[in-house]
Amino acid sequence: MIENKKVLAVIPARGGSKGIPNKNTVSLMGKPLINWTIEAASSSRYIDHVILSSDNERICSMAKAAGCNVPFLRPAELATDDAKTIDVVLDVIDRTSGFDLVVVLQPTSPLREASDIDNCLELLIAKGAATAVSVSEARDHPFLVYSMAADSRLDAFLKIDSSVSMRRQDLPAAYSLNGAIYIAEIDWLIAARSFVSPETLGYLMSREASVDIDEPSDLERARIYLSDRRNA
Repeated sequence: MIENKKVLAVIPARGGSKGIPNKNTVSLMGKPLINWTIEAASSSRYIDHVILSSDNERICSMAKAAGCNVPFLRPAELATDDAKTIDVVLDVIDRTSGFDLVVVLQPTSPLREASDIDNCLELLIAKGAATAVSVSEARDHPFLVYSMAADSRLDAFLKIDSSVSMRRQDLPAAYSLNGAIYIAEIDWLIAARSFVSPETLGYLMSREASVDIDEPSDLERARIYLSDRRNA
């Protein structure tokens, strides 16, 4: 608990994956990818209960072996390519009562630590906010992003006054959602159906800790960062 609020953590782990087959169970530094998130959630000072939502029996078995609660299989309609994470989270909330806050932890963020989860929760409570998400400094600044027409002509996504300096060191700070942590008051989330709104707080994480596993190259980067962390 944190400030007398009970905290539920949801780990969404669908069986299908394209960039890396069986991604959630692939080995990273000697253990399944999903175990990194289960261990971080279990080590949090504030999370009271951790539930895995998956449609895949193998993922469920591995999660149970790692000490995670898997009380049900995810419904088939929430396990398609088009299924939205918010609907998966709301499904878990609908099946689980007695909690005030929900923390969503995607298993594709193995470098997120328990301290990040706790710090993000503390930020939300300290600011009296309804929702907070983790971010990292944007790799591609929005001022430098363009669309390309059929004739190859570029068009800036953001229309900027020509007097604005486009040197990177002069650009205002920009941040991207890194997918590692999503937190919200449950009643607020049920009404809003989104973690991101004008009320959302950002919890800043380093780019290294923000690795999101989608392609084989992401796994290699995660291995390098984890090796560096262990040797530090």
